[in-house]
Amino acid sequence: MKKIGILFGQERSFPNALVERINAKNVKGIQAEPATIDKVIQAAPADYAVLIDRISQDVPFYRAALKNAAISGTAVINNPFWWSADEKFFNNALAEKIGVPVPKTVLLPSKEQPDDTTAESFSNLAFPLDWEGIFSYVGFPAFMKPYAGGGWKNVYKLDSADDFFRAYSETGQLVMMLQEAIDFESYFRCYCIGGKYVRIMHYEPRNPHHLRYAAQHNVSAEMMKTLEEYVLRLNQALGYDFNTVELAIRDGIPYAIDFCNPAPDADLNSVGKDNFEWVVETMATYAIERAQAHKDGKDNLTWGSFIRNAAAGQ
Repeated sequence: MKKIGILFGQERSFPNALVERINAKNVKGIQAEPATIDKVIQAAPADYAVLIDRISQDVPFYRAALKNAAISGTAVINNPFWWSADEKFFNNALAEKIGVPVPKTVLLPSKEQPDDTTAESFSNLAFPLDWEGIFSYVGFPAFMKPYAGGGWKNVYKLDSADDFFRAYSETGQLVMMLQEAIDFESYFRCYCIGGKYVRIMHYEPRNPHHLRYAAQHNVSAEMMKTLEEYVLRLNQALGYDFNTVELAIRDGIPYAIDFCNPAPDADLNSVGKDNFEWVVETMATYAIERAQAHKDGKDNLTWGSFIRNAAAGQ
């Protein structure tokens, strides 16, 4: 029996529906359940061919347990090693390298020194930074946000250098990035599962949360195809099995705004019935595919083309 476990926290609608859908398909030798962890012994295999991770970003114990399971052959969705290493600023740099437009973005050191460091720890950092060059490159208006993380935490909309310095003074030890604001005509949020299944959802981030998926943008079939291509290109390079990509269209160019969401919102009450049905059905299909392809004791993780090409010396 190949078991598929779903590891989750407070969310209920998606994990429960996913377990039910997988089991309802009655695929011989496949069974899904909420994952149970009663002990984690080094290098000991887990009881699951596949584990779908919805919570380890908030629970470090789970992230370590998933890495331990992966090293003994469990296919973890998403790859916990890559998820631990990934962050938004790197993603933007990678997007540029693979030909996906992104806003102009600059990395910023933390305003306050990290614990257990002194001024001497920053001997290689110019002081002051080239603020004029940074502001000239990014322009205003701009957004300042953490270089890693999500949920719109610690995000600032800035209209001037004065706004920037006021906001920057509040960021403490957070490493931030300053990013060009894209004044968009239309906006889309896109699920990507398995690096091959894409659902493009009309989205309006300026609406109240419960109305964001109620948008309807008038774009061409050719543009929709470009959006799908960019979503696939990004996820295949990053190696995410389950992710969302947000794209904003300005002057006919789709910019990837946010594409590091490896535990994306899939709650029925926020994404709506049709999107919920798609993500449950598609993830059920993909999880079964991964369970059927599982090989005991082998590396069953997904590694993106960036890592694969580096390992191959390309």
